[in-house]
Amino acid sequence: MDSQTVNARFTFGFLGAGKLAGSVIRGLVGSGFCVPHHIIAAEPNNEVRSALASETGVSVTADNKEVAEHAHTLFVGVKPAVVLPVLRDLGKLTTRKLVISLAAGVRIEAIEGVTPASVMRAMTNTPSAIGRAATAIARGSRTKEADVDLAMRVFGAIGAVVEVREKEIDAVTALSGSGPAFVYTVIEALAAGGEKMGLPPATALTLATQTVLGAAELAGTTKLSPEELRRMVVTPGGTTAAGLAAMDAQGVSKGLIAAVEAATKRGQEMARENR
Repeated sequence: MDSQTVNARFTFGFLGAGKLAGSVIRGLVGSGFCVPHHIIAAEPNNEVRSALASETGVSVTADNKEVAEHAHTLFVGVKPAVVLPVLRDLGKLTTRKLVISLAAGVRIEAIEGVTPASVMRAMTNTPSAIGRAATAIARGSRTKEADVDLAMRVFGAIGAVVEVREKEIDAVTALSGSGPAFVYTVIEALAAGGEKMGLPPATALTLATQTVLGAAELAGTTKLSPEELRRMVVTPGGTTAAGLAAMDAQGVSKGLIAAVEAATKRGQEMARENR
């Protein structure tokens, strides 16, 4: 291990600490939910591993087995194709532990087939790094209520969390897991529109980003429907109405719906590939 002692005991262990798992770690430490020395993460990429340790103060290693030996709850943050091989290799090291998979497209049934652990899935997203995640959790056949309570507290510390049935996870993956990329595309397009109409690039991007942020926070705090919020902005025959008409003509809403549908179907395909 790069820090702490070999005989240390950790509350949370991460198998893989790349983009998504790294975001969760940063969120947990940043929120104060747990202190750095309660987390150990295994990451094969030396650069990523060093950056995570330097930024957060958590213990890091290149060895998954060290994490499995010394942590009570394991988060699986490796790529979907290697989730089953990694857990199969750990064998009995996961006995009497809780394993929470962060991977898309790998079913609980398949995971339970290669590990004796209690298994859950959690689909979250990269805004977890700043405590703004949208997470859904699903329980497995061995999941205890205490496991669910723990998962709700962990992911509740880094954003909003709901419990769903596993068959709904693929849609969650598409909506909240892939969703930030769709939103970034919207921000990029809004900024490009502002730039096309004469704004400096930096100004357009700042305004586009803050507009999306403000609109999202208003939607979350008022609990009004998007339709009700939209009516608060639109004046018949005004600028917003003209813009919405152009969006409808270009099929913007249909495109976003299609994006979620395509991402969901890809998650279902991945589940068939990772058995």
